Formats: sequence, C-alpha cells, structure tokens
Amino acid sequence: MKTFLPKVDVQRRKWRVIDADGAVLGRLAVQVANALRGKDTPVYTAHLDAGDFVVVINAEKVVLTGKKESDKEFMSYSGWKGGESYRTVAQVRAAHPERLVMHAVKGMLPKNRLGDQLLTKLKVYVGATHPHTAQNPATLTYAG
Repeated sequence: MKTFLPKVDVQRRKWRVIDADGAVLGRLAVQVANALRGKDTPVYTAHLDAGDFVVVINAEKVVLTGKKESDKEFMSYSGWKGGESYRTVAQVRAAHPERLVMHAVKGMLPKNRLGDQLLTKLKVYVGATHPHTAQNPATLTYAG
C-alpha cells in the first residue's frame, strides 16, 4: 500500500490573525506553530508545508510567567573572541517586542529547510494594526 500524500493547494492557504494581548508567550507560540505547520487541518503531513499564514498583533503585550521578564536571557555571538552578548527579556521587549514571539515560534518549528519556509508565513506586528486586511484573515482564538 502506498503512502497517501495530500495535494497541498498553495492558492487555498488561509490567513489567520491572533491577538497576543495578555497571552502567555509559550502557549501562544504553540498555537501559532501548529497553525503554521497545518497540524489543525485534516491534510497534515509532517514533511509538507500544509499550514496557513498567521498574523500576530499586539506582540508587545505578550505575558511571561514567573520571573522570566528579568531572569531569562537571550545570547548572541558575533563570531569574534569575547563576542558574546546577553539581553534580558525586558531589554528585547523595549527594543523589538516582535522578536520575542518570533524566537518562541521558531523554537517550536522543525530545524531544517521546512522550518525556514514555515517561518516566512509568520507575520508579527507591534500594535493592533497590520497591512494584511486585504487577505481577509480569520480570527485564531487564543485558548490559553
């Protein structure tokens, strides 16, 4: 018996918008990653891109539990000796709050070319407005 491969119709991809106001970061990222991969659709296949486009608004109002706001650090390395730099969540939120959501969702996607392709379908915005109203995005409700 052959493996059934669904025909993924690229033209039929839906757009979804989710409001991150008051949402816990990890729980929000799980829902966004599942929608990007297509895990909530009947044609889900692990090695295919069968998901939808996801627009996250109000990224600056996402909530972290516990003391993560001050204790959690993001490390970056320039490649040079002594080139490590650390930033707390509060510093990242002050400079680029959309990167908190992007980083959390990226960690929940596959670490290969498929994951890179899926991440291009994620659009994160600070504030309640976004330029994707022409795509008529459906509301993805936060269940956290």
